[in-house]
Amino acid sequence: MKYFIIYTLLLLSVAQCSNELVFEDESYQKKTTLPCTENCPSISVKIPVANGVAVVADSINKKVFSVLKEIIYFGEKPYTAKDYNGLLTSFINSYEKLQKDFPNDKFGWEADVKASVIYQSENVLNIEINHYTYTGGAHGYQGLRSLLFNPTTGKSISNNQLFKDREVFKAFAEKKFRAKYKIPSPKSINSTGLMFEKEKFHLPQNIFFTDNGLLLYYNSYEVASYADGTKELLLPYTEVNEFLLIK
Repeated sequence: MKYFIIYTLLLLSVAQCSNELVFEDESYQKKTTLPCTENCPSISVKIPVANGVAVVADSINKKVFSVLKEIIYFGEKPYTAKDYNGLLTSFINSYEKLQKDFPNDKFGWEADVKASVIYQSENVLNIEINHYTYTGGAHGYQGLRSLLFNPTTGKSISNNQLFKDREVFKAFAEKKFRAKYKIPSPKSINSTGLMFEKEKFHLPQNIFFTDNGLLLYYNSYEVASYADGTKELLLPYTEVNEFLLIK
């Protein structure tokens, strides 16, 4: 009996040590219940759900869900849904309410969200959210969101926490950005038609860790018109490691 107890404790210890953070994809879909013949309003979501270390996984999953609530909504505020099924239902309900209020107008609403883990190291976990929504108008909106986490704690990492000196890195990135988009250094950053606020270069809202380097990604409207599309700058790690606090 003594040896059996020791053996059991050893098994439990091994199981706890192997309790690593893992991800499993989950998918959700919902369509309107109102009659329609084409372009029937629908919403589709595919997200990686963290499992393993409970506290860490819970922190990551809550952050991903809160960001999707900001992305998928119609109105002035995000929905109050508590889970993904509720979130999809809220989106479809918004469409159906609008359709009942304006029965003569046809709104081909659509939302498509695909999230995935694109980078994972000992110090950083990067989840990319690729999203498209259309709720009327000339065109929908497509964008990318970067969510950075400490894989040990599950806590979010802000862009400000990435660099030893943000201003020094920004100056370096501006030189690379100007070179790529052929913007003469003596002239304004907006001299070729870009729309940086106050005509000063700034880092994007979304920074991605990739296998090939650090990606600075500006979504549509962030620094350029919808017609001009997104702007991006990929910087090899050999060039940026000296600026990074987190690698």
